Amino acid sequence: MTTANTYPDDIDALKALLRERDAHIGHLEDLVESHEAVVATGKAEIEHLKLLIAKLRRMAFGRSSEKLDRQIEQLELKLEDLEADEGATPIELPKTPRTAAEQIQRKPLPDHLPREVLTHLPESGKTCTACGATMKLLGEDFSEQLEYIPASFRVVRHVRPKLACACCDHIAQAPAPSRPIERGLAGPGLLAHVLVAKFADHLPLYRQSVIYAREGVELDRSLLAKWVGHGANLLQPLVEALRRHVMAATKLHADDTPVPVLAPGNGKTKTGRLWVYVRDDRNSGDITAPVVWFTYTPDRKGEHPQQHLTKFKGTLQADAYGGYQKIYERGDVVEAACWAHARRKFYDLHAARPNALNTEALERIGALYRIEDEIRGQPLDARQVRRQTHARPRLDELYAWLTTMSGTLSRKSDTSQAIRYALNRWTALTRYCDDGHLEIDNLPAERALRGVAVGRRNYLFAGADSGGERAAAIYSLIGSAKLNGIDPEAYLRHVLGRIADHPINRIEELLPWMVTIPVQ
Repeated sequence: MTTANTYPDDIDALKALLRERDAHIGHLEDLVESHEAVVATGKAEIEHLKLLIAKLRRMAFGRSSEKLDRQIEQLELKLEDLEADEGATPIELPKTPRTAAEQIQRKPLPDHLPREVLTHLPESGKTCTACGATMKLLGEDFSEQLEYIPASFRVVRHVRPKLACACCDHIAQAPAPSRPIERGLAGPGLLAHVLVAKFADHLPLYRQSVIYAREGVELDRSLLAKWVGHGANLLQPLVEALRRHVMAATKLHADDTPVPVLAPGNGKTKTGRLWVYVRDDRNSGDITAPVVWFTYTPDRKGEHPQQHLTKFKGTLQADAYGGYQKIYERGDVVEAACWAHARRKFYDLHAARPNALNTEALERIGALYRIEDEIRGQPLDARQVRRQTHARPRLDELYAWLTTMSGTLSRKSDTSQAIRYALNRWTALTRYCDDGHLEIDNLPAERALRGVAVGRRNYLFAGADSGGERAAAIYSLIGSAKLNGIDPEAYLRHVLGRIADHPINRIEELLPWMVTIPVQ
């Protein structure tokens, strides 16, 4: 039977059938449009939430707020639900001709890794299963697989024989080897591992204790904490040497970040502060060793950076924190502002409400950064000439454009505030053009603080002000080792094996760029 034979012969009945079918088709079209609208709305909301969370995270990077943290957590939960809903929605993919996937060139495994060779013979060995004769080697295929063997403990027994002379009764014995903690159980390698796991890998001590227990070694959290305290005290002269090296610079990057600290007595937390000062002139062709120095204070009063920088003379590249103002008023420290901060104002606006104005602002600032990419690592004079020739005209145009745009906006608008932030700091923002030694922004200091931000999420809070001071000391050593291209754990293992008996007046010999780390 054909489809036509199923239709009624009566015209009115046929019309009714067609009307019913048209209504059904219309209903299906409405459902499709509604579904597409829901999907589009869901995607838009997901993108909006992602932008909002990103903005809140940037805000949280610079301050401590339990309310803000809870807001981020709630938004992330909502985002998870939306993305789960999106994942549950069936997706129809357009049928397109399949093309061969692009082959990614795999990097060879590092040569320095030890190799274990496993030879896999056929089940019959070298005996031919067809005739029983002995087979000869025709060739071989090989492949490499990267494997991981968990770190293991070992006990090092130090034996010191006593020798006696049969003629004169003289007794000789080697002196006891140096230990990082006097009569302590921890060797330099274990102590270095605990410090790096806590402050570089952001693994709290109670989690380390659990991990070690799985390997059959019981190391109580309180014992690990004592080791951390002993280690920090032992390394303090080296941290002081880092501070002296940093403060001898003529240009510094400075920044700070909040650290929740458990207040004594009431079980609540207060907000301490970690300050960071970075000496790193490699972008201007300087071969002086880069160093980062952290220090802790119980609050954010301006007197702290003023005290830190008492003897510093030169250019300070930092954000607009008011506590630096008295330092600039001394006359021997010049302010250089940060274009990354100025750009971030427009970026946040663009992420939330993109428009022609904030888009153009980002493009103009981006052109300044492209010039910096081209001159990174060049000598001072070359950098200054290139900036004067290419960046200065763009900065003059940007100033005129920002001034014009500012006159067209309400002073209360977010865009107007972003423009005023740049205009009010224009002299400090453009100072880098006159000195090839300076940078366009304060990112060296911000990069140094990123690890602190990750650790802060894992630690929740420091136990006391003394805990903040210890963290600052170890962050200084780990950060300086990284800046000099040295594995922090290998560096601390090397230092802790020597520093207890090292002359204090030769402590500079143990700075990261002065030591030679043996290959383990």
